[in-house]
Amino acid sequence: MTRPRRYRALVTAATATAFTLLPAVPAHADAIRDQQWGLEALHTDRAWQTTKGEGITVAVLDTGVDDSHPDLEGQVLPGKDLIGFGAGRGDRSWALHGTAMAGIIAGRGNGPGRGDGVLGVAPGAKILPGRVILESNDPSRTKARESRGTALAEGIRWATDQGADVINLSLGDDSKSAHPEPSEDAAVQYALGKGVSVVASAGNSGEKGDRVSYPAAYPGVIAVAAVDKYGTHAAFSTRRWYATVSAPGVDIVVANPDRHYYIEWGTSAASAFVSGAVALVRAAHPDLSPAQIKTLLAQTARDSPSNGRDDARGYGMADPAAAIEAGAELRRDPAGAGSAAAGHREQYFGPGPAPERQDEDPADWLAPAAGGLGAVLLALAVVLWRGGNTAPRRNNTFATGITGRR
Repeated sequence: MTRPRRYRALVTAATATAFTLLPAVPAHADAIRDQQWGLEALHTDRAWQTTKGEGITVAVLDTGVDDSHPDLEGQVLPGKDLIGFGAGRGDRSWALHGTAMAGIIAGRGNGPGRGDGVLGVAPGAKILPGRVILESNDPSRTKARESRGTALAEGIRWATDQGADVINLSLGDDSKSAHPEPSEDAAVQYALGKGVSVVASAGNSGEKGDRVSYPAAYPGVIAVAAVDKYGTHAAFSTRRWYATVSAPGVDIVVANPDRHYYIEWGTSAASAFVSGAVALVRAAHPDLSPAQIKTLLAQTARDSPSNGRDDARGYGMADPAAAIEAGAELRRDPAGAGSAAAGHREQYFGPGPAPERQDEDPADWLAPAAGGLGAVLLALAVVLWRGGNTAPRRNNTFATGITGRR
């Protein structure tokens, strides 16, 4: 497929796969909360002794967010649709992935004492939704890929200007022709320069060549790899130089606009967990810069690789509680603060891609590509419903979720 030059094509984040819907009844706590292993893995109970993210805004640039979902009601700020067409509220291909990510970040649960539903990493934070991609089962996806290729870069700048403290990008292009897009890179640097932390999925091409994924590979981004509940690197998670930390990305319970709950996997979820973690750190230490926060996450990560870091898991599992504690010490130590602020001195903090020639025609950046698996690959597996202690499993296919150039 061809498309107008100088545009980046945006594909979906996630789509429902083959499964049978069960009655849309409230999910009981023992069927949802007991399976949210990611909260324990990130030591959220310790971090919540300091803050739950109050006063922090996390922009979720994705497929849209259902602000009426019981787990998110009152948490979602007015957003913006940077696509301008496609499925709308109530359609089966609207806001599936974005709602799932928002729930991981700032879900508050529902029901008596908010004991039911999904609880997020930073339940006190607010969500700023920006629609920059369409679901893969949206009939308008092809049109969006051809005409709204600048939506992601626009969305990053919009979220920054709207006062976001953190931008979550559970999306990416890790197709065979993936390459830096100047407008997106510039937008990321704009956000960082305004004090906004940018978090992105490392990619899901771990079993398909570990292809570089953007926006994860842009300088300054906190790129997140996925691990399972045992802390083991997930086979699908891309291994690359830009991995900063890892987070839960396997068997993750997520909310859906249809009021059911699903179990998914992917570095999308891992990115959302870390965006919630960053929100906690920002709430505890609002004066820290994006570079300082990124350094704190790296320095305080748990279960680090034997040599301190590797491409599979970065510096280890993100630990917001430890980062909050270290942040307090950093603020008391001006020398340490200066060191952290320096961050990574290399443009790509490692053996990254060679810079493009400045005299190149910008259109040459946009080589045609078939859509590969992207950073937001998620397997939508099963519906969790009242009375179940564990989630029954079904064979399923996973959804592609990329921003692939066409």
